[in-house]
Amino acid sequence: MGESFGKIQELLRERADYEARLKLLPYDGTPEIKSRNEQRYLYSRKRIGSRTTSTYVGIYSDELYQHMLRDAREARELRKQIRHADKALAELGYTGSELSPRVIENLDFARANMKANIYDQAVLEGVATSFPQTEEIIENGKINGVSSADVQKILNLKHAWEFILDRDVIQAESDYYVLCHIARLINEGFYSDGGRIRGVPVRIDGTNYVPPLPIEIDVNDRIQSILHSGQDEIDIAIELCLYAMKTQIFINGNKRASVIWANHYLIAHGQGFLVIPEEHVPDFKRLLVRYYEGEDITVIRSFLKTSCWRTF
Repeated sequence: MGESFGKIQELLRERADYEARLKLLPYDGTPEIKSRNEQRYLYSRKRIGSRTTSTYVGIYSDELYQHMLRDAREARELRKQIRHADKALAELGYTGSELSPRVIENLDFARANMKANIYDQAVLEGVATSFPQTEEIIENGKINGVSSADVQKILNLKHAWEFILDRDVIQAESDYYVLCHIARLINEGFYSDGGRIRGVPVRIDGTNYVPPLPIEIDVNDRIQSILHSGQDEIDIAIELCLYAMKTQIFINGNKRASVIWANHYLIAHGQGFLVIPEEHVPDFKRLLVRYYEGEDITVIRSFLKTSCWRTF
């Protein structure tokens, strides 16, 4: 039973990953060329239920046409992988359970604020984009005048948020394995194994604190201890977030992964979401350094509950 449960959890994570990737594709339909007045135009043709729709994309160019072909091929492969995952889940006897109305509302609340949350997280990481630029990257996957690294960071944040907002993934426990998957998404394009526990020393800018090398069994045990500590949900989410940040479990992206992981827990319990707004980033960084260097968690926890926790 334990082995079957673990396989189901892994399949659910994989399926949510495929679905998130599918949503990231700008053009997931078959490219269609239409001519009018000696000018050619590109449309995206796709079937939705029993209807076939054709959506205008732009004036024909070889570059755009090839881009649409690549996206269409990738979309077909992703849908194939989703079908395989669904078949494997059915063979294991999995049936999705119904979410409570409160959690469904929380999912909608988080989706409605996702662009703003990604922008605030990007600011926390020093990504130099304005909100309109961040929005353009989220919607279209690229923008002029922004480094490819910053574009990748923003797209990775979107991918990770899409993952935790999946209806199946939100039912999984906010455990070590969910955190590792989030970290892998956050580090995609930068590290080939960005979701693996780090095995090298790291230093943190702005502080003398040097996190020791994490040991997987200890990290897993500590996470389980926090999850089952009996505290209020917001206190558990904050402690999970700060523990992962201070431990520096991964080679990079720890703040980004920790915040999204904490939100997986909060949203799963219908308790809103946690994000450090742009105007509070300097105060948060100052308090975080003090926490790293030994200050009691109550100080930064109070700040996060007062300034960074949004409910509905």
